[in-house]
Amino acid sequence: MNEPYQGGCAFGDTEAHPIDPAVRQEILRKLQAVEAEHDVRVLYACESGSRGWGFASPDSDYDVRFVFVRPVQEYLRVAPVRDVIEEAPGPVFDVNGWDVRKALQLLAKGNATLVEWLSSPVVYRQDDRFVQRLRDVAAAVYQPVRSFHHYFAMGRGNYREYLQGDQVRAKKYLYVLRPLLAAQWVLERPEAAPPMAFELLVRELVTERAVLQDIEELLAVKRRSGEQEWLPARPGLNAYLEGLMGRLAEAPPTIGAPDMSRLDELLAETVLG
Repeated sequence: MNEPYQGGCAFGDTEAHPIDPAVRQEILRKLQAVEAEHDVRVLYACESGSRGWGFASPDSDYDVRFVFVRPVQEYLRVAPVRDVIEEAPGPVFDVNGWDVRKALQLLAKGNATLVEWLSSPVVYRQDDRFVQRLRDVAAAVYQPVRSFHHYFAMGRGNYREYLQGDQVRAKKYLYVLRPLLAAQWVLERPEAAPPMAFELLVRELVTERAVLQDIEELLAVKRRSGEQEWLPARPGLNAYLEGLMGRLAEAPPTIGAPDMSRLDELLAETVLG
């Protein structure tokens, strides 16, 4: 068995997810502006993307994602109201969100994205009662089979697209590692969704000394360099990824269909207040 790596990186360190207080205040102002412009109430807002995963570059933007509810009369229209709010993305902020009904519909389909938002290390706003109910319902209807295939397809697709040359962008290794480790998590622990934070996945799932050292170095490069930083391909890490993909392809998880009635209950409770 490979010796566990005892390097200097504290995997799972929450300092990997800092948000400057001035930036946080600007994001809160943007959320308030969304509420005023669209006549909605933001129930939950978090950071997604590289800042939520814990490997942002100095020039990474802020991927703010939220769930909102409209006034009750908007849910009684014959013609459906738009269920997504998307602000025009800029160089610094990318802000968009889903109506609560859309969010719950996606949960019913086994969507992994909303489940991931709920474990974000960076939360900007939340209605505590709603978020706790949403987390409970998400756990009750969690569909590991669909989550597994979501992450496995993403990791395998990113590997084929981004890691085939002699020179690769540093962040692309992380964009392959994270979904493949999430898929491994689902395979080994189907009772609970994988965490958003990348280093928690690494700490729990990776034991190979050389792989851990590669990951530590990639994280250091990503966090200090720009989004476009290139570096030589790492054959050993590629071999690890190919082996992991091979193991994952052989053993998808199985589980029965969950009861979706709690989604209807939460929607009615949230809309009717």
